Amino acid sequence: MSRVTRNKHVMKEMMDDDFELPKDNQQIVRVTSSRGNNLHEVENAEDAEKFLVSMPTKFRKNVWVKRGDFVLVEPIEEGDKVKAEICKVLTSEHVKEYTKAGIWPKKFTKKREHSEEQPDEEDGDRFMVRNLNRPQESESESEDETDSSDED
Repeated sequence: MSRVTRNKHVMKEMMDDDFELPKDNQQIVRVTSSRGNNLHEVENAEDAEKFLVSMPTKFRKNVWVKRGDFVLVEPIEEGDKVKAEICKVLTSEHVKEYTKAGIWPKKFTKKREHSEEQPDEEDGDRFMVRNLNRPQESESESEDETDSSDED
């Protein structure tokens, strides 16, 4: 199988839209940090216990997770430090379906509601990150430039 075809199938598996509910041994956790070497520190909803999870080999160069993302994990027996493996990265559609089904953890719901309490911000602006590698132009400088160009 070619690399492109394999990547397509891996992404389809990871981001599938069937919204299958978690099995008994799976749990929903939130990523708190990345530890490198395809390891991520996560916290569970019950007791806020933090532990390490690994990214499966087939997902490693195709799927990225960042701090604050929700993932579905499955426990593994053969590790002391790494306690689980990522099964699926959850999207906002997954969150909606799991909330409707009544299985979304309440601890994670409170965080989502808190971030949605800011009605004056548009959805796109809330997720924008300022690029610190570019010089920032103040508004007064840009107004002066437009005034001088109008005089010419």
